[in-house]
Amino acid sequence: MRKSRKIVFPVWVSVLSISILATACSSTPTTGGTTSTSTATDAKGGQGSVSTVTMWHGLTSIDLENMNKVVKTFEEKNPTIKIKMVYTESSEGSDQKLLTAVAGGNPPDIAYFDRFKVGSWAAQDSLTDLSAMAAGAGINKDSYYPFAWDESSYKGKLYAIPLGTDSRLLFYNKDHFKEVGLDPNNPPKTIAELEAAAEKLTSKDGKRFKRIGFIPWYSQGWLYGWGWSFGGDFQNKSTGKITANDPKVVEALQWMTDFGKKYNVEDIAGFTSAAGADEMDPFISGQISMKISGNWTVAGIKKFKPDLNYGVTPIPTPTGTDFTTWSGGMSLIIPKGAKNTESAWKFLEFLGKEEGQYLLNANSGMSVIDSVNAKFGYKDDPIMKEFVSILPNSHNRPVIPEGQLLWNELASATEKATRSNGTPKENLDKVTETVNKALEKYNK
Repeated sequence: MRKSRKIVFPVWVSVLSISILATACSSTPTTGGTTSTSTATDAKGGQGSVSTVTMWHGLTSIDLENMNKVVKTFEEKNPTIKIKMVYTESSEGSDQKLLTAVAGGNPPDIAYFDRFKVGSWAAQDSLTDLSAMAAGAGINKDSYYPFAWDESSYKGKLYAIPLGTDSRLLFYNKDHFKEVGLDPNNPPKTIAELEAAAEKLTSKDGKRFKRIGFIPWYSQGWLYGWGWSFGGDFQNKSTGKITANDPKVVEALQWMTDFGKKYNVEDIAGFTSAAGADEMDPFISGQISMKISGNWTVAGIKKFKPDLNYGVTPIPTPTGTDFTTWSGGMSLIIPKGAKNTESAWKFLEFLGKEEGQYLLNANSGMSVIDSVNAKFGYKDDPIMKEFVSILPNSHNRPVIPEGQLLWNELASATEKATRSNGTPKENLDKVTETVNKALEKYNK
């Protein structure tokens, strides 16, 4: 993840899109999703018209290979539908391109889409409501992990078919644990145990850390994760109001602030600003003993330090019970105004069920369907087993038109509080007020 110069607060980007949005496939991009027809032999040997469904995407590498497998299988089962894959680089520019296509009445039939954006795009009336088609196909909330359905929906309506997902856990270096007398088979479960382990693992020479045990906000240590782990919430589900100043969220930020004071937040900033990536990632290089991160980190460890002796465990909580995490991921949407909705939906339906999900996520990630993950054999992998096991208890970020504003405000509040620029409560009161005020215009 990208890091700022001081405390590590990555510029927002969907963690699942980092590894998949880089190079183009062989398709030539087009302006929109104009439908074309030709003829093909159907399953019974007769001739039928072929509809071409245009899909904009940003897939590369194994993710593109898997999607191509999905397309091939789907087209074999549906010979009268052809999926035309069109690469569009993931960026704010590509978002604007899609919005422009929607506004101009010439969008693609399908777009590969970050679920985090569903709330803001649905509020702009830029997405097709999939609720009735999903119900007719037997796709409902029970089909997926709860967070995946909730993140794909806005105001009770389904606007996206969820695809892969992720989760976040505490990574810890077992050799470091042994070195300082900690049991590598008994990682911290409570916040108190986490603090004690961090103190034992930390080695400092003046203001310079030779090794640091843990930094709450480093890598994926977002306030979202800590707020939920402390028992708080960020939204009142019945009113839709943001509750960033929930007492338990305030407690979580207060703990992070106190941690920063104990180890000197400026010294920590010096450590994080010098941290590298890939093989120089401080967890891989042994400069930090524990960190919060996601399942995508496993691939990096296998690539750059396959002999690293590490484990993963749920994010500690004050009580050592009620473990949770949060998840994001990608989806498929039908932009508002798409010309080939019926055929586009058939492809979404295929990817919304077990066969499509299995083909898409094989060897590259986790599905939003529990039975598919079971087929991947993760129960025999001690690391991935933990990431999958936590999914039924995972959260999703609030699906609101101002999701990006909330993310930015929470990051700012964390940095301000940990640097003693206002108390945690003062900063979270401001977040709550700012975002709820921004949401008022959507309720008029």
